[in-house]
Amino acid sequence: MVLFQVHRTVPLPLGEAWRRLTQWPRHGDVVPLTRVTVAPGPPTREGTVVVARSGLGPLAFDDRMDVTVWRPPGDGEPGRCRLEKRGRVVLGWAEIEVLPGPDGRTRVVWREELGVRFLPGFFDPLLGAAGRAVFGRAVDRLLGSP
Repeated sequence: MVLFQVHRTVPLPLGEAWRRLTQWPRHGDVVPLTRVTVAPGPPTREGTVVVARSGLGPLAFDDRMDVTVWRPPGDGEPGRCRLEKRGRVVLGWAEIEVLPGPDGRTRVVWREELGVRFLPGFFDPLLGAAGRAVFGRAVDRLLGSP
């Protein structure tokens, strides 16, 4: 498993950055070959299940994530969400935090521990680089569009 982080500071209020990052179906719009479903439907809360189906045809797999922490920002306080990955292929967890930043901006921290079942540790450096690139691009796109 690899641990990586993505940091961004954006000219958005805390609540808007949070909203953009936690509209789960939009993740499928910014990650190639991925479709995201949520059960039960909105609003998200602890116990919500987010499933990202990635791939094509018989090579597709589900990345099931259970929301285990759900604390939206409020009154200038940070927001934090934790998703535990419980799929057959993808393992680990992801945390999204939005924090007050300088000059009314918002600092975003996306932390992820990522593992792929049956992938030898020898590939961890490549997996970490790919994770930073894919999730960094996804965060940029989610934050950049309403």
